[in-house]
Amino acid sequence: MPYLILFFAVVAETIGTTALQASQQFTRLAPSIVVVIAYGISFALLGWALKFLPVGIAYAIWSGLGIVLIAFIGFVVFGQRLDPAAIFGMAMILGGIFVIHLFSKTAPH
Repeated sequence: MPYLILFFAVVAETIGTTALQASQQFTRLAPSIVVVIAYGISFALLGWALKFLPVGIAYAIWSGLGIVLIAFIGFVVFGQRLDPAAIFGMAMILGGIFVIHLFSKTAPH
């Protein structure tokens, strides 16, 4: 259950960051409103997940998955490109998340 809550926190954060790009530095009203709402939901869900997960573990997963997902959205939606070093770095982030999930005794399984 805590990982499901954390997953939805990541989804909300990713929506907020995508809307942040679409808001064009808060000059467009609708995306700007989405930013505030999505980040609020994301932080509320992250806070709820912290009842069950250590802050370091939860934040590593929340931020790491958010980085990878927003880079993918940047590529698909906004046409932003990543060089091989960036792709490799993001693969390492995902690898770190899997190591935490599979092997850490700090994270509940």
